[in-house]
Amino acid sequence: MPIRIPDSLPATEILESENIFVMTEYRAMHQDIRPLKLLLLNLMPTKIVTETQIMRKLSNTPLQIDVELLQTISHESKNVSEEHLETFYTSFDDIKNEHFDGMIITGAPVERLDFEDVDYWDELSNIMEWSRTNVHSVLHICWGAQAGIYYHYGVPKYELPEKLFGVFEHKLVKPSSPLVRGFDDAFMAPHSRYTEVHAEDIEANPALELIAVSDVAGVYIAKSTDSHHFFVFGHPEYDTETLGREYERDLGKEPDVALPVNYYPDNDPTRAPLATWRAQAQLLYTNWLNYYVYQTTPYDIGSIGEEE
Repeated sequence: MPIRIPDSLPATEILESENIFVMTEYRAMHQDIRPLKLLLLNLMPTKIVTETQIMRKLSNTPLQIDVELLQTISHESKNVSEEHLETFYTSFDDIKNEHFDGMIITGAPVERLDFEDVDYWDELSNIMEWSRTNVHSVLHICWGAQAGIYYHYGVPKYELPEKLFGVFEHKLVKPSSPLVRGFDDAFMAPHSRYTEVHAEDIEANPALELIAVSDVAGVYIAKSTDSHHFFVFGHPEYDTETLGREYERDLGKEPDVALPVNYYPDNDPTRAPLATWRAQAQLLYTNWLNYYVYQTTPYDIGSIGEEE
């Protein structure tokens, strides 16, 4: 089944060229089913890249999804045109009286700052508070996961001695969780961050549970026991080339920057990397959408929050 996004969004042409089923707005309006309403709060500076990566994962599910893009207005985006933002993005004031089946909060390159020092922290806090009653299920990614688990549950982040950068092996702590249904016992996932949360802080909170961890990269997936909040501390949405582009960017600033771990074959950056995480990443998004959004959200979207 398709993903429904604006016909002229740059991601539309890219996804269609990959033989991904993207439904036009006209066709979607003439179907007799209610699509899932999903809000994507995109905090990444490279907004078009992130839009495309996440929508690629959302599109490969047996569900029709109506995606709305949200930006923070208290932060000026410098890596995307104002025209793109005005055309495709909305603000919190415009949607704060609406309800959504699901919401995704992306990462952001601000993890070295204290949360309260991020220039849009107050606005983000308002959005996260609003999501308690107006969104059925929320998926937080990377820094968005650190921000969400801190705001909702008081779990702190800790600075790492050096950047965690590469593709790492993970294991399931709770393989019975529908969120990781179909996952291999050991699986790979990419990370790119300077901070982390600690498993013992999550385990100490009875409202939270660990789902997957790495001996090297630490906590990868956690969720709230009420299945309202999901926290993914890596970047499962990354394309094959994303870590390579980050490496080349960092190399331009620091000549001795380390290679991303387990990324280039034989650690040779002249060789093309292989995506070893794509299948598990797709399962993660598909399982979240199916088991925690589609299967449990009320048909009357206006009643979301009444069960809180």
